[in-house]
Amino acid sequence: MQHVKIPQDRIGVLIGEGGETMREIEDRAEVRLDIDSESGSVGVESVGDPITGLKGPDIVKAIGRGFNPEDALALLDDEMMMFDVVDIDAASRNQNDFTRQKGRLIGEGGRTRELMEELTGASVVIYGSTLGIIGGPEQVDAVREAAEMLLEGAPHGSVYSFLERKHNEMKQKGLNYHQFHG
Repeated sequence: MQHVKIPQDRIGVLIGEGGETMREIEDRAEVRLDIDSESGSVGVESVGDPITGLKGPDIVKAIGRGFNPEDALALLDDEMMMFDVVDIDAASRNQNDFTRQKGRLIGEGGRTRELMEELTGASVVIYGSTLGIIGGPEQVDAVREAAEMLLEGAPHGSVYSFLERKHNEMKQKGLNYHQFHG
């Protein structure tokens, strides 16, 4: 059994109305969840296919990091789907710097976060002191790199250009991959 700690205010989201979300995670990920709502500790035990069960802790962590359950369950849609976290706090010198860094990642009216999603196809959530990413390896790498550029002080325009370039590269690979050879 693997233990995952999630914030108190995310326990309700993990359980869902009448335990609905918890049951769906248990069924689809073939795990059993043991939730301690006092401490925020969640035990995740694989009860079916061990490979599918490996995604269970990541699904719980993703919900704990602010993703809605549908986005977190997308980790089961494809074996290449992955969950990653960028620690904003670790890149900040103090509380004011942290607030500024988090604001840079979110962007005016949430625009920067939205562009990260639109141009990479990944799901991106900023919650607490972290930026969470769910997507394929290339998508996750592109968002992580863009986030790190912003945290290191790169101008938003440069980051948007980088994301557009990555978007075009991924699109090109997708077109080449599905090209019809008739």
